[in-house]
Amino acid sequence: MKRRVVITGLGAVTPIGNTVNEFWNGIKEEKVGIGEITKFDTEDYKVKIAAEVKDFNVKERLDNKAARRMEVFSQYAVAASREAFDMAGLDMAKEDPYRVGVIIGSGIGGLASMEKEHEKIITKGPKRVSPMLIPLMISNMAAGNVAIDLGCKGKCTDVVTACATGSNSIGDALRAIQYGDADVMLAGGTESSITPVAVAGFTNLTALSGESDPLRASLPFDEARSGFVIGEGAGVVVLEELEHAKKRGAKILAELAGYGSTCDAFHITSPAEDGSGAAKAMELAMEEAGVKPEKVDYINAHGTGTHHNDLFETRAVRRAFGASADHVKMSSTKSMIGHLLGAAGAVELIVCVKSIEEGYIHPTVGTTNPGEGCDLDYVINGAVEQEVNVAISNSLGFGGHNASLLVKKYEE
Repeated sequence: MKRRVVITGLGAVTPIGNTVNEFWNGIKEEKVGIGEITKFDTEDYKVKIAAEVKDFNVKERLDNKAARRMEVFSQYAVAASREAFDMAGLDMAKEDPYRVGVIIGSGIGGLASMEKEHEKIITKGPKRVSPMLIPLMISNMAAGNVAIDLGCKGKCTDVVTACATGSNSIGDALRAIQYGDADVMLAGGTESSITPVAVAGFTNLTALSGESDPLRASLPFDEARSGFVIGEGAGVVVLEELEHAKKRGAKILAELAGYGSTCDAFHITSPAEDGSGAAKAMELAMEEAGVKPEKVDYINAHGTGTHHNDLFETRAVRRAFGASADHVKMSSTKSMIGHLLGAAGAVELIVCVKSIEEGYIHPTVGTTNPGEGCDLDYVINGAVEQEVNVAISNSLGFGGHNASLLVKKYEE
């Protein structure tokens, strides 16, 4: 029999706040964390805005010597993990370190370091490339650095499924606990890829919004939507086997009760047009949790603001929920923080947990007129205060990856 898994800690670094409290306050203030790119000169770029993390003080959050050996995406992961670990009240001196693991992924990894060192090859020759380049840039180093920092010696892996990375990481961590590989897992995603190459690549793919007004750039489900806004940050949750959490008197924030993961096997960048893959992921999550569609109060949508995603995700919800689709609230956090790529699913699951905790569903900020075929309740008329017992977080990634996580209010 599968073991029950609960969430006991949350950690976040985002464009609207560098801790969970700051982030959640920003959400409730409907703060938009999008602005002009400061990380590089955008003079020759069509896209000049992004959702950057602001005022992240590395020296306050991390050991300075260790931080110098980390790319920014790893720094964000360690900072978010420390916050989640502290919130959970864990003490490694009282744990079997081989029963505490880490699954934290990054969709892109250390692209900034690669670009910087490639420039050195061009201008100064290969001998000038940093010997730290490889350990800085490879995406598994987020999980590795977290494990080193906290002393977690259990299962430690790195999921890379593009924009579904954070959700798949949490789903895999859920399975590790359910089937006895671990008692505690730190899981989530991290990203810091607002770089010249990434912005140029996404722009030329026509995935990014070309809108110059930060308040009109990320408009999920709106008729005026024109693409996503690239963002950065990290989200980490502490997952724990229920009896383990109860035995040590941990505060249980929610239960992670269901996980569905599928592939569209359709196209390298577009979701399946009929939404069948994403629908199946939601169906699997609900089936595992023993929850009927009519019992789901809130869906945190992938909701990127691209034409295809928003239309096809809407079709997926209709396919999975049937008549109940007309009654479920669905909003997109990306309307405020942009698209955190590999970190998106983890940060958005944190929103679901906080929504359950406080009975608060944030609006899809900026969206006023849903586009053709986008015919669900996207919470466009301001926040909704209502009891939230069950929430689903959706993530859809390039390559056809679909992941749905179902969290519910904890009951004995």
